[in-house]
Amino acid sequence: MLPTPYFYIMLNIQMPNFRLQYLRSIQILFWVGLLLTALLLWGSTSFLTDRFTTEQREKSLQRADLFASTISATLQRNAYVPLLLSRDQTLIYSLITGDYSYTSARLLSFKQDLSAASILLMDINGIVVAATEPRDIFVENEKPDFFVRALLESETVFQALRIDGKVNGFYYARKIEFEDENIGVIVVEVDLKRQENFWRRSGTTVVLSDSSGDILLASQSAWRDTTLKDLLTSAYRPTASERLFGGGEQPSGQSFAHIDGQRLLVSQVGVGFLSWDLSYFASLEDVQARVNALVALELMILAMLAALVFYLISRRTTRKSTQIQAESAELRRLNTRLSTEIEHRQQAEQKLETAEQSLEQASKLAALGQMSASVSHELNQPLAAMRTYLAGARLLLQRDRTEEALTSFQRIDDLIERMGAITKQLKSHATKASGVAATVDLRNSITSALSMMAPQLGQTQVNLVRSLPESPANVIGDPVRIEQIIVNLLRNALDAVRPIEDKRIEITLTNDKKIILTVQDNGTGIVDANALFEPFATTKKPGEGVGLGLAISAGFATDMNGKLTGRNATPVGAIFELQLPRADAQ
Repeated sequence: MLPTPYFYIMLNIQMPNFRLQYLRSIQILFWVGLLLTALLLWGSTSFLTDRFTTEQREKSLQRADLFASTISATLQRNAYVPLLLSRDQTLIYSLITGDYSYTSARLLSFKQDLSAASILLMDINGIVVAATEPRDIFVENEKPDFFVRALLESETVFQALRIDGKVNGFYYARKIEFEDENIGVIVVEVDLKRQENFWRRSGTTVVLSDSSGDILLASQSAWRDTTLKDLLTSAYRPTASERLFGGGEQPSGQSFAHIDGQRLLVSQVGVGFLSWDLSYFASLEDVQARVNALVALELMILAMLAALVFYLISRRTTRKSTQIQAESAELRRLNTRLSTEIEHRQQAEQKLETAEQSLEQASKLAALGQMSASVSHELNQPLAAMRTYLAGARLLLQRDRTEEALTSFQRIDDLIERMGAITKQLKSHATKASGVAATVDLRNSITSALSMMAPQLGQTQVNLVRSLPESPANVIGDPVRIEQIIVNLLRNALDAVRPIEDKRIEITLTNDKKIILTVQDNGTGIVDANALFEPFATTKKPGEGVGLGLAISAGFATDMNGKLTGRNATPVGAIFELQLPRADAQ
């Protein structure tokens, strides 16, 4: 006879003999139900594992696409740098004359603006004559492959440099020519180690491989000694429970790897660069936890159904016993549900915290880069004015004209104070903080800006025409930012009329429903109106500007509820308009 549960034994003791046959039928039904339950658990485990694994694969592919896009963007951003540096006149002059005393400092300034790992300048013999940092790697290999290829090809070449079989860096190289002769090679190292370090800090398992399967970057350093094929080759041995319920079988359309005793889901996407591939390894612990939770829920439901069946069979028992059984089943259900909800909430909080930390770090880096470039650009004008005043003060002191020299020193002191205000305002701009709002008369701002531009205006024979209203033109804004906008517009106008023989700049201030400041010149005009206010878009020669003045000025105007526009004038020249709301309108 089959084993009899304790519940049925108690019924046998209490029931009359003529019902023993009925109880035996109930026992058979019990074992049949147990077999059907096992089959149901096996089928549901296989189905849920396949479904949740598919969902996990979709999430993994999305994250792999994000990492691949980041690497592709980094490579594309640095691909155009060698072309720009190969045309830099300072570097060409250094290679021709052999004077490299200021070349490394020049490369360091480019490195800070371009976020490259390093920049090297090599002469025609393959010797590193200037670099942003020491490169002992070229002692043993004085002429790397990318140096030879760069001299032979007319385009920028790329190479992942390997030392002892390991990738040591990623380099773009391009030859530098002078009068159709090769004089050297400029080399830019792409900083992909930052992405690799991010993988390690975030605890993700990622591998970047080339077309031949050699690993270029990996979240674990030991994986660089092997290939992607060796890493993916694994034999997974399922546990006893997985063999019983089918959890150890590989769902259709999925690929797995068994690394360090852990089964991982592999998602592979193309980087879109030299047939590189990025492989993202996702853990299946979350999938197994969800499957276990649903299986536990099924078991709970089946237990409740069994309890209900037992309740119907034993309905003749006392009402108190029935109530105790129902309350116990309800408590178990609520406890299991509460545990599942707590686990899901903890997992969601952990993912949210990781995402917030990544976003905060990216925002800090972006603000720091913008502030550095802005400070470099905006301090050039006060420094040029200080240099002129210092030269004039030196001549005045030599001629014993002390009082006039003191006036120059006072102007230098004002410029230093202004530089401090500019630095403070640019820091506020980088952190997205608003400036100091005050009532500003644009007539005074124009006068102050012209005083700032006095040295440049004095050196250039330009006809400056001012048309200012007699009544105050008051607006609400930051006086330092307004002066910066006017200085940037005047500086661009001076640069535009430089090649013109009859130079003319008109400054017009209109006091109407809106305060409109117009700066018009008869210069060369606007070349590309679409990229006028984009950062780093400039038509100036290298070393004369980085293309941030109009971008910063447009941002300042927007912060003060205004706008800055530009267009070509008729028949020649350009017109820039700064529109700000009146103070009484705000």
